[in-house]
Amino acid sequence: QVQLVESGGGLVQAGGSLRLACAASRTIFSIYSMGWYRQTPGKQRELVAVFTSGSNTNYADSVKGRFTISRDNAKNTVYLRMDSLKPEDTAVYYCNAVLIRGANSDTYWGQGTQVTVSS
Repeated sequence: QVQLVESGGGLVQAGGSLRLACAASRTIFSIYSMGWYRQTPGKQRELVAVFTSGSNTNYADSVKGRFTISRDNAKNTVYLRMDSLKPEDTAVYYCNAVLIRGANSDTYWGQGTQVTVSS
């Protein structure tokens, strides 16, 4: 199992920046994938940025060139640097981790952190 704790959300003006952090309760080196999703009311949770199979990264088209995912294995933490923020980036951002157990996988979520971008 793994517990995920997000931090770093808040209110920012359009064009501004924020950095989210997700601290895991175990080494992230052994986690199959770890990253960020976001959700707004009435919509499905969507992928923002994620590490898979080690250092491979995947970004949503809407954030490419503006957001950067990074990791610090020594701190068991994954970060999401968000630049050039837009009002449409307003959402609750969730940290996600997937662990592989043989032929099965377990998915874990953090509690979420609100990001609000004002125009």
